Amino acid sequence: MKDDIIYQLSTEDIQNVAEENFGRKLTNKEIKKIIDPIADRIPWYDVIYDAIKDEIEIEELDTFDKSI
Repeated sequence: MKDDIIYQLSTEDIQNVAEENFGRKLTNKEIKKIIDPIADRIPWYDVIYDAIKDEIEIEELDTFDKSI
């Protein structure tokens, strides 16, 4: 599982949002224009952290503990 993709968005996902909210599909040029802004807006670290904390019984590191 080292390099497995856990979650990904497809152009179909983007097109569904565009059609449902703006009444049309986006062009390839429009899709390319929004790829980076989508990635920049997804708080990946926070989502992963929250999922671990909420779903797994695991002790969080004490960030002030210098003995580690």
